[in-house]
Amino acid sequence: MPSGFDDDIPIEPMTLRGRDWPCLRQFCVFMENRVGSLHQLLKQIEQHDLRILALSVVDTVDFAVARIMVDEPDRAREIFDLADLNFIENDILGVELPDEAQPFVSIFLALVSAEINISYTYPLLYRRNGRGAIAVYVDDVDQAGSILRDQGHQLLSEKDLLSDDEYF
Repeated sequence: MPSGFDDDIPIEPMTLRGRDWPCLRQFCVFMENRVGSLHQLLKQIEQHDLRILALSVVDTVDFAVARIMVDEPDRAREIFDLADLNFIENDILGVELPDEAQPFVSIFLALVSAEINISYTYPLLYRRNGRGAIAVYVDDVDQAGSILRDQGHQLLSEKDLLSDDEYF
């Protein structure tokens, strides 16, 4: 081993996106639109002691998509794989609502002004210091995150969702 390296000091990969990266993991689970499908999915998640941090369901006549965030995304991925569920996962921004008269307008204006398309948004089960938060799905999370931070908005990491002050 070349001199100057210490075996006792862990080397973190530069590309690793950990719990403090200002982005959240969202699972989109595809289901048949029939009675009991959502119940079965949520039962599968909660029986493994995963905490649901956000849930949004979009349905059509034939199928539904449950957008879900949980406290342990790696475990959720494993559970979904073992249960043979059809799902994808992607990055989504979590933004704390500012203490303003029009908090949504403030967030969305920053993105629209930069010509960033907002595909969808939904609330997070999060509360800190009296403020809630939303999940915002955009095409370019890195650019959108940078713009929101530059405008003074607080982005949430997975670690933030685990340390909220209202839901424990």
